Amino acid sequence: MKKSTKSIKPAAPQKKSIVPKPVGAKPVKKAAVSRKNVAAKPVAAAGKGSLVSTTITAHIDIGFGNILFVRGEGPGLSWDRGLAMKCESDDQWSLVLPAGSRPVIFKFLVNDLSWSTGSDYVIDAGTKIVLTPAF
Repeated sequence: MKKSTKSIKPAAPQKKSIVPKPVGAKPVKKAAVSRKNVAAKPVAAAGKGSLVSTTITAHIDIGFGNILFVRGEGPGLSWDRGLAMKCESDDQWSLVLPAGSRPVIFKFLVNDLSWSTGSDYVIDAGTKIVLTPAF
């Protein structure tokens, strides 16, 4: 019987790369979707023309270890990179946007990768709103 001189070495574990693709490598294509107007009451302003912050709250359990993000148009928002929402409890997330005067258009993402279903949300600046997104 022959003896093998080769050493047996286990294969290296496979890992997925989590490095984000460089922004600007390809133009981002936005699908044409209708905008969903959400009825909400603006927060009372101190005076005419004053700016107030906008608060977005989402009620959804996205699982342990995941983070809910928001992308869109408005103060501090971008369609290219999301803002992480603050986890208030296991099924409640919130985000306070800086003061602005124009409507805020946005959409939710899980881990800044998976978009919520449906059309974009549109709310007035200075609004406090509670939504339940679907994925």
